[in-house]
Amino acid sequence: MSISPPDFYIDISIPDQKLDLISNGTTINSYSISTALNGAGEQMGSECTPTGWHKIRAKIGASQRKNSVFVGRRPTGEIYSPELSKQFPERDWVLSRILWVGGIEPGKNRYGKVDSTWRYIYIHGCPDELMNGKPESHGCVRMNNQDVTDLFEQVDAGTLLYIHE
Repeated sequence: MSISPPDFYIDISIPDQKLDLISNGTTINSYSISTALNGAGEQMGSECTPTGWHKIRAKIGASQRKNSVFVGRRPTGEIYSPELSKQFPERDWVLSRILWVGGIEPGKNRYGKVDSTWRYIYIHGCPDELMNGKPESHGCVRMNNQDVTDLFEQVDAGTLLYIHE
């Protein structure tokens, strides 16, 4: 499936660990990210970051405070802190905002065992101390909390994004 870049979209570079917001061919904002420790890949259960064209399926957390904790896309009422992290060391922290992405390329990142939506792939905030420019997520695209809040305000559900190696 060949898709021409739209006038406004998100470009995610796995090798550069960078997310760019593109408008009319010009980068208007650039953010550091952390993609999957396991690299790129589309298979369910792989804990890899899926590649190809996606769209923002849903925006979650608009009214939540910075560092609000989400489990299953629902706010828990907790605010992340190092103390909370010590209480729950097994959690994969999803904080502040969630942009839930869904693939739009049938057979690559949509439907069946490669469906990004049902793999629960998000762009989301994480503890800022985990943002060190290295791939360390479980498949999602992690951002620092101020950056994900900023991005959240600039995009709408339906905005396209391209994830590539």
